[in-house]
Formats: sequence, C-alpha cells, structure tokens
Amino acid sequence: MKKVIFMLSTFFLMAACSGDKSGTASQSAGPDLPDSTFQYKVDRFADVEILRYYVPGFKDLPLAQKELIYYLSQAALEGRDILFDQNNRYNLTIRRVCEGVYENYMGDKSSEDWKNFETYLKQIWMANGIHHHYSEDKILPKFSKEYFVSIVKGVDPGRMPFRDGMAADETLNEILPVMFDPKVMPKRMNQAAGADLIASSAVNFYEGVTQKEVEDFYNAMKDPNDQTPISYGLNSKVVKKDGVITEQVWKLGGMYDKAIARIIGWLEKAAAVAENEQQKEVINTLIDYYKTGDLKTFDEYSIKWVNDTVSRVDFINGFIESYTDPLGMKATWEAMVNFKSEEASKRTQLISDNAQWFEDNSPIDDRFKKEQVKGVSAKVITAAILGGDCYPATPIGINLPNANWIRRDHGSKSVTIDNITSAYDMAAQGSGFNEEFMWSEAEQELSRQYGSLTDNLHTDLHECLGHGSGKLLPGVDGDALKAYGSPLEEARADLFALYYLGDAKLVELGLLPNAEAYKAEYYKYIMNGAMTQLTRIEPGKDIEQAHMRNRALISNWVLDKGKAENVVEMKQRDGKTYIVVNDYEKLRGLFGQLLAEVQRIKSEGDYEAGKALVESYGVKVNQALHKEILERYAKLNLAPYKGFVNPVYKLVTDENGKVTDVTISYNENYVDQQLRYSRQYSVLPLKN
Repeated sequence: MKKVIFMLSTFFLMAACSGDKSGTASQSAGPDLPDSTFQYKVDRFADVEILRYYVPGFKDLPLAQKELIYYLSQAALEGRDILFDQNNRYNLTIRRVCEGVYENYMGDKSSEDWKNFETYLKQIWMANGIHHHYSEDKILPKFSKEYFVSIVKGVDPGRMPFRDGMAADETLNEILPVMFDPKVMPKRMNQAAGADLIASSAVNFYEGVTQKEVEDFYNAMKDPNDQTPISYGLNSKVVKKDGVITEQVWKLGGMYDKAIARIIGWLEKAAAVAENEQQKEVINTLIDYYKTGDLKTFDEYSIKWVNDTVSRVDFINGFIESYTDPLGMKATWEAMVNFKSEEASKRTQLISDNAQWFEDNSPIDDRFKKEQVKGVSAKVITAAILGGDCYPATPIGINLPNANWIRRDHGSKSVTIDNITSAYDMAAQGSGFNEEFMWSEAEQELSRQYGSLTDNLHTDLHECLGHGSGKLLPGVDGDALKAYGSPLEEARADLFALYYLGDAKLVELGLLPNAEAYKAEYYKYIMNGAMTQLTRIEPGKDIEQAHMRNRALISNWVLDKGKAENVVEMKQRDGKTYIVVNDYEKLRGLFGQLLAEVQRIKSEGDYEAGKALVESYGVKVNQALHKEILERYAKLNLAPYKGFVNPVYKLVTDENGKVTDVTISYNENYVDQQLRYSRQYSVLPLKN
C-alpha cells in the first residue's frame, strides 16, 4: 500500500476455457447483455491484443444516471495527455509527430517499414508513451531512424505538430535519440538496487534532482507524530531551479492547467445531475482539490468518497497510482466510471459483513491486527469508461483509499470489475493455455469447474480485505519500505486472499461450493508466479513490475520453504517443466507463514528485511526456465497483454437542448478511437 488513494490489482494471464475461438458472446441472456454478434476481439499487434468490453445494464438505467455517466466519462478522458507527459517528457511530442505522419503521409503504406511504424504507434498508445506499460523498458522501433526522418519530412509541415516555436529539424533532433538510442532513457522506472532511482528513470516526476535530494526534501516536511499526514508529493513534479528544490503542483493555474480546467468543467456538469446531495458534495470537493492542489482537501475528498456507499454510479478521477514513481510517492493520472452490479454485489457484501472475523483470525501477530475494522464496503461493478492509467490496460479490482490513517479511521471501498473479467474470459476461450502448462487433467478440470469463481473470489478478498487488513505500529512511516513498498503491499493482499481461500469459512458462508474448489486458484497462482508470467519479460531481464515481483516472491518462497516436505515442486516431463502441488493444506500453511512475515515487515517498517525478501525471491529469473516458457508460449500464438477500447456515448437532446437519452455504441476500433481521443482531448503543450 502506497501513498495513493487507490491500489490496483493487475490481472493474471488468463487461463484457457473450452469453447470456440471466435471471441464472440455465446448467447443473449437478458434484456441488456451481449448477443452472439458482439465481438470481443478488436486488434492484435506486437505482444498485445485489444479487446472490447460490454456494459450490461446501461440501457436500463434511469436517464439521470445515464447523463451522470456521460459527464463523468468525458471528465475521465480529458486527462489522457497528463498521463502521457507524466510517463516521459517527450511522449507528447513523439506521439503527435507519429500521429501526424500516420494521418497525413501520402507515400507507400504497403512496405514492411510502414507496417512496423504502424505497430510502433499502436504500442505507444497502449503504453501511454514510449516505454512498455508493464516491463518499463523502452519500446525500440523496428524501422530505421532514416526511414522515420523520411516519412516525417514527407508530410506537409502545416499538417504536423511543429508548434511551440520548433521546426521539423529541431523537433527531430530532439526526439530521435530518445526514440532510437537504446542507452537514452532505457527504463521508464528503474528499480535496480543500488542505483539512483530518479536519475536512472525516464518518468517526468523529477527534473535536476537526485534521489537523496528528493528524499531529504520530503523527510524535512514530515512530522513523525502526525497521525493524519497528507500524501506528501502525490500531485507535483519536483524540480531544482537556481539551486533551490521546489514543487510544481498539478492543479488549475499550475502544471497541466489546460487539461485540468476541462476536467473541472465536466465534473461541474456531473455535480449538477448527481444522484444525491452526498455524491454532489464528493464531486464538488474533488473540484476544489483540482482548483487548489491542496492535499488536505484531497483527504477530505477521499473521506467523503469512501463514506458514499449509497450512490449507484461511482467513479475515480485524479492523481492516484504511484507504481510508476521509483520512490512510490508521485501519482499518475487515471479515471474510471462505473455503476454497481446489484446481484453480483451480494457476494462482496457477504465478505465485507464478515471483515472483523477475517481480521481476528488472521495468522499474523496480534500486535498488527486492527482491534476494530471500520467502514469496509465492497461491491461488484460494471465499468462504463476507462481513462488515464486505467486505459487501455485496466485492473480487474480496486481498493481505496490507501492513505493508512483514512483506512484506519474511515475504512475503504473495494470493487471487482465484473464486465472486464467477463471480457477476458470470453477472449480466452479455446486458447490451449491450460493444456500446455498444467501438470495433468486433474488441474485442468479444477480450473474448468472453479477457475473463474476462485479468480473472482481471490480478487474480492485481495481488494476488500487484504489491503484493508493489519495496521502500522505507532510512529512507523507509511513510506518506510520505499521502492519495495509496492510489491510487498501487493504480496500482503495476495497472501491474505490465498490464505482465506482455503479456509472452511468460505464454504460455510456459501462463497465456495466445497472444500476442494480453492485448489484451482492455488495451483494457478503458483504456476503463474513461478513460470507463466515470465512470458511478459524479455530474455535476460530481471523482474521489475511490482505485481510480478509480488507473485514471483510468493511462488518462489513457497517452493523454497516447502522443499523439505515436498509441498510444491517443479517436475520435468517430455522436456517440459510443470508445477506440481503435493500437499494443498501445507501450502496454505506456508501462505500463512509468509503473510505473517510480510505483515510484520510492513507494520514495523523493516526496510532491510523487506528488501531482502523481494531481492531474494521476487527479482531474479531462471534463464533456462524462461527460455523454455517463452518457446512453449510462442507456439500458442497468444498475446501476453490485453488492452481495451471504450464504448462511445452520445447525448440525445430535443429541439430545446434538453437531454432525452444517452446512447451507447461499440463499433469504434482501436486506431480510430486513439486518433479521435488525440483530436478531442489533447490540449497540453508538447512539453510541460
């Protein structure tokens, strides 16, 4: 858990299901559900497949809620350029130059170079910049620098984004090394132990400062006796000017002013049609925060947001995720609009109703347990629009807010995103993944019967209870674990969920049908963490991404610690490596032991122990195993990463301008949507 309002749970590689490979819905099952003509698969390039998600129930919503969703959706799209700029200060220039070429170049578009250029642009859109959205490595073009110069200069300069006083040659001289030189800004975020994480990271959160200078800058602000600290540094860029370190705050009138002004405009329209006074107050407080940049106002907004458990339509909008900051402080901009799935939420409500039981019976030291779990609410939601750092790639679960003291005093909200997981499931049908990587028919059958159920339940427990469990000891800084805080927090939430998936309480509550079902998730988790997630890493690379480090840490730790009793092992058959779980009960015990240690590390702020755990089990890759997994995966012709296109909403008005309906359509493809977003929601300068 970091100094951000939300924590996101990244999806696992989807397990295969039986069925055809068309990626279409099998049948219509209600008044507003996808029928057999709905196409889930939209595009495929590089290591990415783009999907489409359906928004069941939208057409049946009251007009006022549809209108609210429309305005919130517009606000969710207006911050797109903010994220691009945060990820790297050259991203907007490179994207706009590439888009200008793509739309206006009149030369040969049948060559291999052009096809590679088109793929590169699609990758930039997917990653919200020139660095891979998951591996953090720079995406190197598969066309030459000379070819790129030729197509840029082959376009009428009047149709290119050579503004801000820069000519074509000047722009090219600036961006060519950034695009083509593998030594220039090679990592969006570097997590290598011993490096200056700021100097070696390409993110645009810092300029002219070292890691030590930034840490000293914020440490000087913090009061160790403050029981309700603000989220220091959450919404600003740190720069050194004339030898003085200052913050450039992201607010109206500050950095990103033009985009924030448009976000505010749509939020004001949303406030005017809010479902109730409480929701209106939530939106208005968020507007105040955008206007002032005051992090105390952000805390006020967070508290009001977490206390609004009545409104059906909900949203996130703002500077939220700190995964991309090497110091885990600066938040990228993201947004999502959603509404509650009433029937499916009965499951998460049952979990939240029993939150105190789960806390009391956790295998952690009693010193680290919450005496009273407050305000844990959970629901299953239908995503209506994805924006910023939730688009095109998106989480399947969210837990927020993440300020420790707000969670302690006011509780948290947790959601599982039902229609996103459904889209993954539909697109994964017939992939052959399970057949290739699971040890036997027994594991495959467990997955067929219980895989989807236990996946969703794992997400519910992770988000609803895992992130909200435990407590820091008095005086412990929430940032004490520094760069290791994110993977350890995700490990803590995952371990909490895994431990309780195997508890008889879930069968007693009716959340699982029997005492065998949990084994589907246990097997898949270890298989993924120790083996199949390696398909997301380039040969020779270490694990960098926080969620991947978390899963590797857990899986490799239990393989190591369970070795003496042969709890879990890697077995060879026909030259292939498989995971074999020999004792599921003892595996659950190992999950409990590791949970106790990770909670201790977090509660006590034990940086050295946290660092040792992550570096020992969550970073290094067995290169021989990696090579084998990549070869086996390549034969399946699957894309390891998924992204989405959004539906398109339109207001319908009468002759007097009164809104009479909001329509939804699913016909826009990936390229058209990205180009439209760049035309419609791009107001920031090339560099900020």
